[in-house]
Amino acid sequence: MTIHLPQGPYEPRTTALDLAPAGAPLASRTVFSAAHVVADPYADISPDDPAAVDWDATLAFRRHLWSHGLGVAEAMDTAQRGMGLDWAGAAELIRRSAAEAKAVGGRIACGVGTDQLPAGPATLAEVKAAYEEQLTLVEESGAQAILMASRALAAAANGPEDYLETYAHLLRQASEPVVLHWLGPMFDPALEGYWGSSDLDAATGTFLKVIAEHPDKVDGIKISLLDAEREIDVRRRLPGGVRCYTGDDFNYPELIAGDDQGFSHALLGIFDPLGPLAAHAVRVLDTGDVKGFRELLDPTVELSRHLFQAPTRFYKTGVVFLAWLAGHQDHFTMVGGLQSARSLPHLAKAYELADRLGLFPDPELAESRMRALLTVNGGVR
Repeated sequence: MTIHLPQGPYEPRTTALDLAPAGAPLASRTVFSAAHVVADPYADISPDDPAAVDWDATLAFRRHLWSHGLGVAEAMDTAQRGMGLDWAGAAELIRRSAAEAKAVGGRIACGVGTDQLPAGPATLAEVKAAYEEQLTLVEESGAQAILMASRALAAAANGPEDYLETYAHLLRQASEPVVLHWLGPMFDPALEGYWGSSDLDAATGTFLKVIAEHPDKVDGIKISLLDAEREIDVRRRLPGGVRCYTGDDFNYPELIAGDDQGFSHALLGIFDPLGPLAAHAVRVLDTGDVKGFRELLDPTVELSRHLFQAPTRFYKTGVVFLAWLAGHQDHFTMVGGLQSARSLPHLAKAYELADRLGLFPDPELAESRMRALLTVNGGVR
């Protein structure tokens, strides 16, 4: 039956792809999905109150990702860190998810930042102490640490030397190798000039110097600059044994497939809605079938570029919207009210692109929920 979307009439699919969980672990690439949090829609809270999380649904979604062989990157940008989820909520999320990972044998890495600091200027000593507090919690939970970019450090640092000294201090504190995360200003404008310069060549030099001076404490790096050429350049300059985890939601198929000089692993927000398909594609790649891998993932790039279009930081709205349509949660409510951050036409296009890919386990459910959203938000046509 035709559904009338803002962009025009559309005939929804009637069948989904067969993407049942597979038991074999992913072999050729290490792949993390940065997972979203599920809000509690019945919590009686105001916009100024801490986030109310539906813990059962949130943990169930992580079990869904683990069942397909993916790792979970927890308490990251996709989980609305700094955009609705405060440190207290993130800390609880880390504890609960790490315990769940241990119970089911799932891989987990968790974000370490400085978002417990009060608003306003902070000293470098305060930034280090905040990082250390979060690093301790993550390591005590049994999860791997991801040192995220810090708004407070970006504001406090006077140049590259402050970054070099701060990260050297933190890496000395880490008990196990960490992932370093370079998040670009398209995801968070407050991170402009990270690593001490707005010149990306200079910033890249500082970033690589941190790694070169502490290669035994760096498992890998995650680059989220949406710049494939720069990621490939950095990847080729890494010390042996340090992995590159692509965070490029625009160019991930080619970066994961790689070239004759190497490849990227993955830590991606788009692998929240693409989880089962992404895992299936990597298993195809495990057999050496690069062409088959690209044939599966290349068609998903249009959806990813749509979800991550500027202003990129609001991609979380589309991610949660697709989780609702796919039946992973019973509502389209987000912490901080972020469900209102994208327009009805944007969401309708996301539905169409996802449905064309066969991402919805129950296409009829997705269609009925899309119709309900159109009725409530756009009226009956």
